[in-house]
Amino acid sequence: MPLKLYKRPGGEIWHYRGTIAGRRVRGSTETSDKARAQRIASEREQREWTRHLDGPGATLTFADAAIAYREAGKPTRFLEAVEDHWKDTLVRDINQAAVHKAARKLFPNAGPATRNRQAIVPTQAVINYCAEQEWCSRLRVRRFKVDAKIKQPATEEWVKAFAANASPHLGALCLFMFATGARIGEAVALSWGDVDFAARTALIRQTKVNDERLAHMPAPVVAALANIPSNRNPDDLVFKYVNRESVRQVWDAAVKRAKIKSLSPHSCRHGFATTLLHRGVDVKTVAKLGGWKDVATLVKTYAHAMGDRTVTDVLFGTKLTQDENGKAVSG
Repeated sequence: MPLKLYKRPGGEIWHYRGTIAGRRVRGSTETSDKARAQRIASEREQREWTRHLDGPGATLTFADAAIAYREAGKPTRFLEAVEDHWKDTLVRDINQAAVHKAARKLFPNAGPATRNRQAIVPTQAVINYCAEQEWCSRLRVRRFKVDAKIKQPATEEWVKAFAANASPHLGALCLFMFATGARIGEAVALSWGDVDFAARTALIRQTKVNDERLAHMPAPVVAALANIPSNRNPDDLVFKYVNRESVRQVWDAAVKRAKIKSLSPHSCRHGFATTLLHRGVDVKTVAKLGGWKDVATLVKTYAHAMGDRTVTDVLFGTKLTQDENGKAVSG
């Protein structure tokens, strides 16, 4: 039956509902103007008939695709901005050129890495999920070129020097990130209920990849956490920082007191991967322990850390260590 307009009790906005080609349809016109509402309902009805006759891809909008993507429990990081941009744009009309244009419009002052991560990736994720359901074709988009930057990893010596010149909470936070590979956002979200001292483990919730992992805590980390003044209520935050921004100022002050190279909290995660790789742990194990879903990403990001020519000394039994800059040197 044709779509019928109605208002909810006490509401001003017109809604529509009905059955088109055996499929129940309902929605909001988001307007209180009845003439406009009738036109919107008519357009929706036409789309439903086109979908029925020509297949779902003929009328699939990005808004509908995003709803299905969210309902499937997929990662939603950075999704809102592209949802607001594409709205009811037909998925079949979204191509590489359109996505590049959208990325520049959404992030006019951002670099290529940000445009890739916050515009291209979420747009592709939504559309390619729908492609897996055979609702549309896959979307392939070339990434904006990003100049590779050598990332400076924290070393064991750097971490120890930092912890010695920081508060118990901040020093423990640094040791924890270095020993578990936790991102700063994951570390500050750690609660006492996530920590098991007997098993020497910590449950890390990886919001970036919508997953969680159980990390081992080496003895120095266990000791550092045990020395944090706290009642250890299960719901209390271990490190007391509400977010990554609240860490930044005290972090820089500790670096200055320690008179060490200025590194960001994320350098601890770099140091986790670099140190394990230098000490012979295979890349698949490092990726698993650090929560990297893609081994190729780990290799690409940290290949520079193994680039020093002296690493070949290990062929003849020489052990490798790292200098203050994270460079491999013969031990």
